[in-house]
Amino acid sequence: MKKQNKVSNGNDEPKKAEYDFSEGVRGKHYHALKAGYSITVHHEDGTVEVKEIKPIEGAVTLDPDVRAYFPDSESVNEALRGLIRLIPAERKEEVI
Repeated sequence: MKKQNKVSNGNDEPKKAEYDFSEGVRGKHYHALKAGYSITVHHEDGTVEVKEIKPIEGAVTLDPDVRAYFPDSESVNEALRGLIRLIPAERKEEVI
């Protein structure tokens, strides 16, 4: 028989059967995370380490509906190159 370890998070209150997310805001921290963020790590010896997480240069984030059609960067690049070929080599200025 395997021994099961009980991990306590310090909060032994029972969990609610349901949670109310009606006041939630979708994507509340989305733009902040895209811009980069920092993580503060508190070590047992009292030292503090701050890690800066920066977005990868040139990274593009696809929305979920677009991601369904383009599962990887190769497929995105192929589609964009197809669109680029449709653009005329010399664009004439539009007269308004």
